[in-house]
Amino acid sequence: MVSVDSFRPRLWPIVAMLAIAALCVFVLPAMFTRTSAHFFGMLGGPVMCSLGVVAWWLRGLEGQGKYRWLPFVLFLLPSFALAATLYRGDTKFVFAFGFPFIGLLWVVWLLVSIPFQWRVRRVGVIATIILGWSFFSLIRIDQTSAELKPELSWRWMPTSEEQYISELAMRKPSVSAVATETASVKPGDWAEFRGPKRDNRIEAVTFDTNWATSPPKLLWKQRIGPGWGSFAVVGDRLFTLEQRGENEVAACYNATNGAEVWSHEMKGRFFEQIAGAGPRSTPTIDGNKLYALGATGNLICLDAATGERNWLTNITTDTGGRPPEWGYSSSPLIVDGIAIVYAGGPNGKGTAGFSIADGRFLWASGDASHGYSSGHRATIHGVNQVLMVSNFGLESFSPKDGKRLWVDEWNIKKLNRVMQPLMVGDSEAIYGQAVGGVQGVRRMKVLKTGETWSTELVWFSGGLKPYFNDAVIHEGHAYGFEGGALACIDVATGRQKWKAGLQYGHGQVILFPAQGVLLVQAVDGKIVLVEANPNEHVELAKFTALKGKTWNHPVYAHGKLYLRNGEEAACYELIAK
Repeated sequence: MVSVDSFRPRLWPIVAMLAIAALCVFVLPAMFTRTSAHFFGMLGGPVMCSLGVVAWWLRGLEGQGKYRWLPFVLFLLPSFALAATLYRGDTKFVFAFGFPFIGLLWVVWLLVSIPFQWRVRRVGVIATIILGWSFFSLIRIDQTSAELKPELSWRWMPTSEEQYISELAMRKPSVSAVATETASVKPGDWAEFRGPKRDNRIEAVTFDTNWATSPPKLLWKQRIGPGWGSFAVVGDRLFTLEQRGENEVAACYNATNGAEVWSHEMKGRFFEQIAGAGPRSTPTIDGNKLYALGATGNLICLDAATGERNWLTNITTDTGGRPPEWGYSSSPLIVDGIAIVYAGGPNGKGTAGFSIADGRFLWASGDASHGYSSGHRATIHGVNQVLMVSNFGLESFSPKDGKRLWVDEWNIKKLNRVMQPLMVGDSEAIYGQAVGGVQGVRRMKVLKTGETWSTELVWFSGGLKPYFNDAVIHEGHAYGFEGGALACIDVATGRQKWKAGLQYGHGQVILFPAQGVLLVQAVDGKIVLVEANPNEHVELAKFTALKGKTWNHPVYAHGKLYLRNGEEAACYELIAK
C-alpha cells in the first residue's frame, strides 16, 4: 500500500487531455467549420477529456486515502442536480460546459499544487470542485453564438426578454392602435418569407450605394421579443412573431414609427440552447389574413387589420409529428386556399396542408422526418407544384391533395436542410444541406415523360455550404455562403468563382438586380453592400444596424429596410438613387 503522503500520481495524462481539449475547441472548428467534427470539437471533445480526468483519478484510487471517492461523487452528482433544477431547459449545457469547466479547474489545481503534500492537494481538489460548481450555478447561459460560444450572464440579471416585457406597458400605443381598415397586399409589399416570389430579389429598385455621403437613415429602433423569423410588410404595417414569457405572440407594428398596433397571444414557449427562446418562422399575409406557425406547432389565422382570431390549430395533433430539434421554422405558403407547412416528425409525414377557411387538416405527404424549410412555389413542365427541402432531399407536391409528384432523394442521416430551393429555368433547381457529412449544394433536373416524373443530377458543388443561409441567382451565378464566408459559384458548372473571408459570419442576402448589388445581413448586425460580381469580391459600403447575433432575414419594402434579431428591431430608409 502506498502511503497517502508519499503518493505522487503521474500528471502527464491529464496534461495530455488538457492539450487535446484545447485542440478540439480551437483547431478542429477552424479546420472543419460546420461539420460533425466542428460540433465534436466544440462540445464533445472537452466533455470527453473531462471524463478522462475522472477516469485518471479513479485509476489511482489505491494511494488516495479513505476520501478517494469523494471527488468522483462531487463531480457527477451536482451536474445532475443542477440539470434538474437551475438549468432545467439547459440540461445539455450543464454537461457541455459544466463538465469542461470543473475538469479544467481540477487539472489546474493539480498542476499548481505540485509543491504541496498529496493530502493537501487532495483536499484542494475537493474544495475546487465544490467552489467550481457553486460558481457555475450563479451563471446563466442565455444562448450561444453561431460558433457555439456561450453567451453568459449572472443568474440574477434580467434577460433581454424580461426587460422587453417590462417596457411594453410604458410604450405609447400607435395612433391607429384600434385598426379598422382592411389590410390587403399591394405591389411593393413584402408579404411573406423572402419576398413576393420567395427568392430574396427586389426588382426595378435602385438606391444610392455611396453610404459615405448618403448613408441609410435610421427612422426607429426598439427592443423586441425573442424570435428568429423576419417581418412581413403590407402598406404601413409590419407583422412578426416573437416570444413574451409563456406565450408566442403574433404582433403588428406601425412601419413608420415602430409603435405596436395589435398583438395576439398563443400559449406556447419553445426554447433550445443554441438560439434561445422564440418562434422561428415569418408570418404570411394573404388577402386580408395573417397566417403564422409557431415553433411549438401552433398554426393560426388572424385578421391582419385587427388581430382578431379566425382559427387556431396545432399541426402536431393532425399529423402525429413533433417539433424538430430547433423548433418548427416553416413559414406558411398559401396556394389555392391551402396553407402548406413542414410538419414532419418520427410519427408524421413531412409536408402538410390546412384549409385557410377554418384550419381543417387536409393532407400530409412525403417522407421528410426532419426539416426547417418553407414551401416554395414552382411551375415545372406546366404543372403548378410546391417544393419542400428536408432531410429526405427535395420533394414536390400537388397543393390540392398533397400527392407527391416527384422526389430528388438525397437522404443523408442527421443532415437538416434549411436552404430554400433556387429555380434555374423552368425545370431545374439548386438546393443544399447543412451540418455534417458531405456539405454542399446540388443542381438537379426534373424530367417528365407522360405522367411519369423523375430527376437527374446535373452537378454537385462544395462551393456553397449553407448552414441556415439562403442564396440568390444573378446573371448565371449564385451568391450565398460557404460556412461563414460569402461565396459565388457558376450556376452552369457549380465551380466556385470566389470566396470572401469570414467577416460576415452566417448571414443572409438580398439581391437588387437592377444595379447588381447584394445587400448582406452579417451575423454581427452589420449591413454590407457587395457587388454581384462573379469575378471578385467587391465590398461597396457597410454600417452597423443592430447589436448582437442576427440570424433573421432582412426585409425591404417601399424604400425602407426592416431588420430584427432576437433582441431589437429597426427601420432604415435607403436613399433613392
